[in-house]
Amino acid sequence: MPRSDTLSGAGFGPPPTVTEAITTGRGTGRPRGRGRTGIARLAGFAWVLPALVVLGVFVYLPLVQNVAFSTQEWDIYSGMSEFVGLENYEKLVGDPVFWAALGNNVLYSVLSIVFQVAGALVLAAMIESLRSIRWRKILRAVYFVPSAISLTVAGLLFYFIYEPNLGLLNHLLETLGLGGLAQPWLGQESTAMVAIIAMSQWQGFGYSTLLFAVAIQRIPSELYEAASLDGIGPVRRFFHVTVPLVREMTGLMIIVTISGAFQVFNEVMVMTSGGPNNSTQVLSSWLYRSGFVRNDFGYAAAIATVIFVVTLVIALAQLWYTRRRRVEF
Repeated sequence: MPRSDTLSGAGFGPPPTVTEAITTGRGTGRPRGRGRTGIARLAGFAWVLPALVVLGVFVYLPLVQNVAFSTQEWDIYSGMSEFVGLENYEKLVGDPVFWAALGNNVLYSVLSIVFQVAGALVLAAMIESLRSIRWRKILRAVYFVPSAISLTVAGLLFYFIYEPNLGLLNHLLETLGLGGLAQPWLGQESTAMVAIIAMSQWQGFGYSTLLFAVAIQRIPSELYEAASLDGIGPVRRFFHVTVPLVREMTGLMIIVTISGAFQVFNEVMVMTSGGPNNSTQVLSSWLYRSGFVRNDFGYAAAIATVIFVVTLVIALAQLWYTRRRRVEF
């Protein structure tokens, strides 16, 4: 009769599970071959190759070409080009309109983070705290409706709202006895850019709110119940439970918001075309005017390179910060 310690000794462990047998080769009597692994990797690469080709042709190659164009003085209508090195970038440094456009993009980014990230997170938390599921669904739909409207249509809508004589905004101010505040919102430098940003926040606020609502729904309800049992109020629950556990969504929204703010174009072109007196120019609209109106495509390519570098640096920094503080539950 065999001894029990012989079966439990080295080399006589418990039989492998199905997962172990598949992943480690235990139970097959021979080690898993490396040839199959190499073939599987090549097969996987073959599936990914079409996507890599598309990315290379339509994303990375144009980026390289744009950098090359930014070192040239290029007349697209005659096809004549001349290598000028970094002269287009030197022109950027001395261009006051470029710096004004960059400042408008920065202002756009800051206000977008305030409303489309911080404000949307607060609103989403308020909606998801409602007891009535029906009201939650209704409010999500109501706030999402503006996001379904195209930017061009929203820009034209607010163009008529801001109209100084027949516009709804000035008429509302006069009705409320605040006629002294009525002004040509898009016709003066001090208010034109803020008016455009306000339209953009109205249009994108609901989409950000919906994304945050989805992130909040993923938080286990037990955490909120435990906080309530400990006597923690709704405000402290928001800062100590909701905010930390939606950190990844917050990081993603910051990246998307800043990238969108540095690529904004339709709103400006529809409402002011960069006026009055270039006060509402942003980098994208100044790029368009430099290339297609002033026929200076080398300078336009330099502006595009600046947009790419700024958004890339901000995205990499935010991704690094988010990964260091990833939350799992």
